[in-house]
Amino acid sequence: MAGKKSKTVAPTFSKPPYQLSIQQVADELGTNIETGLSTQQVGEYTAKYGENKLEGEGAISPWRILLKQVANAMILVLFFAMALSYGTKDFIEGGVITAVIALNVLIGFWQEYNAEKTVDSLRSLSSPSAAVLRNGDIDVKTIPSGPVVPGDIIQLVVGDIVPADVRLFEAYNFAALEAILTGEPIPVIKEIEPIEGEQGVGDRINMAFSGTEVTKGRARGIVVGTGMATEMGAIAAAMQSKSKKANRSVDPKKENGTLSKDLLSFLGLTEGTPLQKKLAKLAYVLFGCAILLAIIVFGVNKFNVTHEVQIYAISLGIAIIPESLIAVLTITMAVGMKKMAKNNVIVRKLDALEALGGVTNICSDKTGTLTQGKMVTRKAWIPGVGIYSVERNNSAADPTSGFVTIGAASTEDAGAAEREYQDKRAKRDEARSALALKFADDTNIKDRPAEVPTPENEKPEPVGNDGDRPDVVPELEAFLQSTSLCNLATVRYNDKEKHWQTSGDPTEVALQVFAHRFDFGRKKLESSGWKEFAEYGFDSNVKRMSVVFQEPDNGKQMIFTKGAVERIVDLCDDIGFGDNRQPLTPQLKDEVIRQMTLLADQGLRVLAIARRVVDTPKRSQDWSETPREEVECNLTLLGLAGLYDPPRLESKLAVQNCTEAGIQVHMLTGDHPGTARAIAREIGIIPKDFGTLPADVAAAMCMTASEFDALSDDQIDELPNLPFVIARCAPSTKVRMIEALNRRGRYVAMTGDGVNDAPSLKRANVGIAMGEGGSDVAKSAADLVLTDDNFASIVKAVEEGRRMFENIQKFVLHLLVSNVGEVILLIIGLAFQDRNGLSVFPLAPLQVLWINMLTSSFPAFGLGKEKPSSEIMRRPPHSIKVGVFTWQIMADMMVYGFLMGTLTLCTFIVVVYGAGGGNLGHDCNSRYSEACDVVFRARAAVFVQLTWLILVSAWEFKSLRRSMFRLNPYQTDSYFPFFKDIYDNKFLFWAVIIPGILVVPVIYIPGLNTMVLRHAPITWEWAVSAAGVPIFIFGIEVWKFIKRKWGLFNNGESDRIKKDSSLSLRQGFFTMARTMTRTSMGSRTTTMEKRPMNDKGDDQV
Repeated sequence: MAGKKSKTVAPTFSKPPYQLSIQQVADELGTNIETGLSTQQVGEYTAKYGENKLEGEGAISPWRILLKQVANAMILVLFFAMALSYGTKDFIEGGVITAVIALNVLIGFWQEYNAEKTVDSLRSLSSPSAAVLRNGDIDVKTIPSGPVVPGDIIQLVVGDIVPADVRLFEAYNFAALEAILTGEPIPVIKEIEPIEGEQGVGDRINMAFSGTEVTKGRARGIVVGTGMATEMGAIAAAMQSKSKKANRSVDPKKENGTLSKDLLSFLGLTEGTPLQKKLAKLAYVLFGCAILLAIIVFGVNKFNVTHEVQIYAISLGIAIIPESLIAVLTITMAVGMKKMAKNNVIVRKLDALEALGGVTNICSDKTGTLTQGKMVTRKAWIPGVGIYSVERNNSAADPTSGFVTIGAASTEDAGAAEREYQDKRAKRDEARSALALKFADDTNIKDRPAEVPTPENEKPEPVGNDGDRPDVVPELEAFLQSTSLCNLATVRYNDKEKHWQTSGDPTEVALQVFAHRFDFGRKKLESSGWKEFAEYGFDSNVKRMSVVFQEPDNGKQMIFTKGAVERIVDLCDDIGFGDNRQPLTPQLKDEVIRQMTLLADQGLRVLAIARRVVDTPKRSQDWSETPREEVECNLTLLGLAGLYDPPRLESKLAVQNCTEAGIQVHMLTGDHPGTARAIAREIGIIPKDFGTLPADVAAAMCMTASEFDALSDDQIDELPNLPFVIARCAPSTKVRMIEALNRRGRYVAMTGDGVNDAPSLKRANVGIAMGEGGSDVAKSAADLVLTDDNFASIVKAVEEGRRMFENIQKFVLHLLVSNVGEVILLIIGLAFQDRNGLSVFPLAPLQVLWINMLTSSFPAFGLGKEKPSSEIMRRPPHSIKVGVFTWQIMADMMVYGFLMGTLTLCTFIVVVYGAGGGNLGHDCNSRYSEACDVVFRARAAVFVQLTWLILVSAWEFKSLRRSMFRLNPYQTDSYFPFFKDIYDNKFLFWAVIIPGILVVPVIYIPGLNTMVLRHAPITWEWAVSAAGVPIFIFGIEVWKFIKRKWGLFNNGESDRIKKDSSLSLRQGFFTMARTMTRTSMGSRTTTMEKRPMNDKGDDQV
């Protein structure tokens, strides 16, 4: 079976693959370079050659996980208690604690092992991927690198990490960085011809090796080695076989440093996420507190450490430790990762789970993230001819959908479109206002118009049939040749499935589809004799791409270039074609910029198309060595292409959700400022009318990268707000934007997909790579990977991050409140001394252990599974610096713990000193006797009450501020939603109900009660235990009300909902604001980031 094959087997060849022709390699592996392997072959080859992974790669060490469970501070306290129990010959208690330790370690091991497997499997989804051709599909499929097998046809582009050893058969200006294998820091230019004789790794220039990085160009090849059968696998095998030399000298300082690091790692103080390390430190602090409390117990008893005093010390030590805390945290994080994976977000680094909830700013790309990434060439401006427009197109992939019209180029000035938009908007608003006044004045109007009148100067709809197009003139032909050949996308009609298929970058697909409308597809041109000599791939720094082709008729070589208009125009000497060709004068350059602006203001992404006839032809090898600067010069501009990429339907709502959640969205795009503004306005990132904003705010709202980069850091910090839109954005601009936001105390999430985005992804607090269109380099630098490249998925991830953070707070509070209550009870209980002067504990050690392990754990798990609250995206992000242990959590812990400890203490006093006459018996900490009956009954009453209080607190902690009886203040379908709300989390519901019922038999089971848990059956005491529950609930509700009423731990802002909240047509830059808001923050800094604060806490100017 393929799944059971663990070891990689190397394919056998007649000669090394680099010495064979590509056809020989294909024949010996039984593959086809045009169609790839079939599904059946993939299954057979997986079984034959094994998985594509290195031995030990990503392996989970069960022993390490088991040791982590034993090294847990919680378990160390139990070991201490176990030793004391055996030391005092209390074998029942010692045996029970031993069983609890074993059970806790085994359960913790099982939970963490499964959690690690979950994390590992999810992380593998974002591991280096492979673009493979299989089953004759037109498009390559991106799959994880693990299932790649020898014989697979692999496509490699810039930014990819080569997934296996590959014999190249197609390479265009292709180079790979092989320093990981050879140590050479210079990328190696690759060729495809066979190499004679034995060669070292560095000289096998027709091979791409596993683990190396593609630095430029593109290539295709056949996989000839996977896993341990690669050059990387050979290095891994050599490293695994090395052993420490027996007589090697050891540096004691280094050895001691290593030992201390290993010890800290073993104790969990240097490994894991910040929260995990913080909780590990908390555990050891509590361990120290347990020792301190034990000393206090010994001191109160004048260090007469008898058997009973030792047992009391054990009780206190166990009481202060939340034994299940780490296990609950591990499971909660694993569940959170699974939920995020379902929402198309893969978590690569666990730190990101904690960081997401604190994100204050999201810097997002536009294309494919905020927009659909399905581009259509809407318009093409050809100098001297006019504008070609694609009308009524219903499919981005179908060149026969819609029709093409030609019209004269616009003679309006560049700002006309914006002014027309604002004029229409003003007239529409005026009409609405007049209509509203008319309705207000005339109360007898019965038939109101269905919609507001609109201006009547709309242009008539174009008329035509699908497939209609104007004749191809020479100027258009040259334009189409350039757009088709300077293009890596493919367009094909699938006869079997009866629809058009495309593959490649959305921008290039749009241009290729446009060329196909006139029957100028790349494959047709290549079949007619056009031959490619070189390729200079798209580079985000220069924002252009070029290819060199040879014409079929006269053998002339031509350079075709496309890219950002500003970058291409500066490289052009001429404009037009044939009779319309003329020098590109400053006046004509202004005309090009004007036409570009007109297209961009319509929301179109504008590209310039150019070419140059080469005077002195070169060989293909010579072109590969020619610098880019010598190729992309002296060009002739052929025209402009306007591409439309419609916003995703969910983007506007996602931006609205961000605004309500106190998160600002910034769009950083490589597009023209006009295009960027139009799309940002459409989805609500910027307002539709800047006239409502202060002049300085409006000026800083949109910038180009050159404008932003020209500012010094001080000038950027003085801006009233950082730009919401940066156009023509370069990778370095992204880094500066992150730094500027960080200086303002903001916590930033940044998206990226290219190789050059890696620095910004690493610099961001949360780096988010694109899973569909992102490079492997970007993915490896990111904390999260979006599998659908959708901005709305980021917002869902933020919501999930906030949910996890809140739930962690809830179960941490739940566990620590019970510990505080128990400690208060036991510390004050030191005053209860029998006739021998020995303290009688109100709660036995195993009762404490029972409550902490069995009663508290399952409700804590339930709180970790809580759904997001109704307000989770209606409040500002939490502070990352403060973390889980906020002042609110600390105050709640003390208030509720004090209340719990006081009630249980009162119960003990009522039973012992009320009905029992204060009889504390003799030796009641060790065994049951008639003299100890009152004490044992009092312990039973305390045990029952404490169990119920802890269970009820889990329901109360479903919200830290809202009443348990109305958790969702926004719901209106029920006057008393308590039962619906508590049953909403079924796991938590039964985790409270079942232990609450099971406590009854625990009181009465013979042997378990008196011998193990040290309590006795009770009767009337049930009423005393039950009476504390409503008092406890009332106390929690009063404290929550005080927090809501006076805004405690909420910056003094009341939580109360404003029932009369008015709607604002501009709030949050959207058409309509949220229907219910909390009290208004008042200042404009609620919708834009604050400037840095000075020492006095005032805004810096």
